[in-house]
Amino acid sequence: MTNLEAPFGALAYFLDLHPDTGDFKTDVLKGLAQPQKSISPKYLYDEYGSKLFDQITELEEYYPTRTEKALFLGHADEITAAIGNGSAIFEYGSGSSEKIEWLVRGLAAPVAYVAMDISKDHLIESAKALAGALPVPVAAICADFHAPVELPQGVLPPPDSWLGYFPGSTLGNMLPETAIQFLTRASQTLGKNAQFLIGIDLEKDIGVLKPAYDDAAGVTAAFNLNLLRRIRRELDATLSMDDFEHFAPYNEKNRRIEMHLRAVKPTSFTIDGQIFDFQEGETIHTENSHKYSVDRLKDLIEQTPWRVNHVWTDPKGWYAACLLSNN
Repeated sequence: MTNLEAPFGALAYFLDLHPDTGDFKTDVLKGLAQPQKSISPKYLYDEYGSKLFDQITELEEYYPTRTEKALFLGHADEITAAIGNGSAIFEYGSGSSEKIEWLVRGLAAPVAYVAMDISKDHLIESAKALAGALPVPVAAICADFHAPVELPQGVLPPPDSWLGYFPGSTLGNMLPETAIQFLTRASQTLGKNAQFLIGIDLEKDIGVLKPAYDDAAGVTAAFNLNLLRRIRRELDATLSMDDFEHFAPYNEKNRRIEMHLRAVKPTSFTIDGQIFDFQEGETIHTENSHKYSVDRLKDLIEQTPWRVNHVWTDPKGWYAACLLSNN
């Protein structure tokens, strides 16, 4: 396979598929020209934005990270027993040793761990750290999980089956139709008899949801508003930060929290000679976080090659771990 480097330091192999990370200026100009102005959430995660998001995960109001961790660890024996023997793990979005070690060490006779991420530098750093912590060969693939990925053959010990791993409720950040496409591609990547372990945030009281995306300390607001600072800094936009605020409404129809940057008064700014006008209250849509019921999640998965084998939830019913199979 092209662009395959093996061995790669501590890694069994590194495969660079040179994913399209987008052109910030082009995508911003295109997004701001839409009737509902929008910018891809991937642009929230520059270096400072990523640090702010790490702070968000530690906030008292932000329940998803700690709830998922407790759920996976609390049901670790049941989950790994249901998965069975001889799996190689393919993680969508390179994680930390804390997120993956419980799974690798809990499985019977795991074969390998392969991390995938769109950010090459982050991926290599993370995967090398995992190679020193995990008792199996570790490899890495730089790719976008919205694009087809073919796993190299003959480099790692052959597994009995592949196990996809997708924690963090990232599936909820996708539109349902995009989630269906992603799950379908994942079944092609992982092959026949594969399994897929995902974490998904469930529907819950708005009084719990809203503070998680609009915390009292304003960290989430700073994370969202940092996108405007990036636009001003990198694209020389003539915008005033005081003209916008963080806005995180719950969309009842679509069962999702949305993040927006909302104009607090009529304003405009210019990028590369193009003027973008805003009425008071007009927004730039920056991210979605869909919340599922178990039944609605099953309905979505029924539209893919996967089937739901097991569902585990926390005592409050706030979060679910789902084990899928494509037998």
